[in-house]
Amino acid sequence: MENQFFIDSDRLSAKALEKKHRLETDPSFRKSHMEYLTGMERIESDVCERVMTQMNAFDYFQYTEKDVKAALGHEICSIEDFKALLSPAAEPFLEPMAQRARLETSKHFGNTVYLFTPLYIANYCENYCVYCGFNCYNQISRMKLTMEQVEHEMKIIAQSGMEEILILTGESRTKSDVDYIGEACKLARKYFRMVGLEIYPVNTDEYRYLHECGADYVTVFQETYDADKYETLHLLGHKRVWPYRFDAQERALMGGMRGVAFSALLGLSDFRKDALASALHVYYLQRKYPQAEMSLSCPRLRPIINNDKINPLDVHEKQLCQIICAYRIFLPFVGITVSSRESAGFRNGIVKIAATKVSAGVSTGIGDHESKYSGKESDGRQGDEQFEIDDNRSLDKMYQDISGEGLQPVLNDYLYV
Repeated sequence: MENQFFIDSDRLSAKALEKKHRLETDPSFRKSHMEYLTGMERIESDVCERVMTQMNAFDYFQYTEKDVKAALGHEICSIEDFKALLSPAAEPFLEPMAQRARLETSKHFGNTVYLFTPLYIANYCENYCVYCGFNCYNQISRMKLTMEQVEHEMKIIAQSGMEEILILTGESRTKSDVDYIGEACKLARKYFRMVGLEIYPVNTDEYRYLHECGADYVTVFQETYDADKYETLHLLGHKRVWPYRFDAQERALMGGMRGVAFSALLGLSDFRKDALASALHVYYLQRKYPQAEMSLSCPRLRPIINNDKINPLDVHEKQLCQIICAYRIFLPFVGITVSSRESAGFRNGIVKIAATKVSAGVSTGIGDHESKYSGKESDGRQGDEQFEIDDNRSLDKMYQDISGEGLQPVLNDYLYV
């Protein structure tokens, strides 16, 4: 990877522009997205094959009103029932789906809603993902926090009362290596009871090291499970290797992580098939690692720089609600997170039905929590945001709104002894 992609400059070099053009226009110039790169660990697992077999055979137009009614009438939701609930035939049944989902949520989670906040500590990236604001060709302000700056951001967040943090970086081993992320985890353990990671996929021994540094769980977005579509969206970098990314959660569990989270970025490809694959990824791993805590995130594609290149597929709020309700009915024990990409109104409603976790006090930029939390001017430069958020409520406001809905906000339910 050429170093000029890491330089905050007004323009790319001619050589970089030529390479970018060839990546976009000549598929033969791109490395195979199914071929592992040097240093990538392979594991023996049948989970991928099982998920993809089901997804590739999923013809959601074959399901009827009768299938949906039968699915809602079954005490235990089978894979076939879940497929029916994801189908267009289920759209008129959103109200009974929501009622069933609310019942399952109440049964397994009570009236609690968990709160957390993300902390981006670097936005350098070595991947060319055409839909992402951090991609290596975008001319944005790049930044990597020092450990002193990381601790300063964590102190500000902790002072708000937050007890769970999700540490994020861009996908660059060069700028944000595993040791750097590990040091951030050690600092986070001083201030928070729960520490999550959303970083580039790593090998089992590296996940083990990060867990020893204080990380509790790992989130990885597969983005889309459609490998052919994936190839056209991820043109360069380690993220281009589709199977290595798919197995990331299993490697994290093999490395001792307590929990893992899954997601597709709904709108990149066929959202019904991506929703099926995301849930089945959880379903099969849940049976293989029954001790692990697992959760699903439900993000839709949001506006970002250069988003005009990919022809995103619209996923409307009713369709998102259908997916989330189907997730809850099929996977009653699994946590469901709805991010600040969604509106406050939608999040207020969905936590009463199926979602169990929401972010608060969110910033997707680098080094700007002081200005966002206190209104104080930042002393230094800041890194650009990855995407736009819709719900920018503070922790206090989120806490009040959730309580006002008759729900119990929870900052942490896990103690180390």
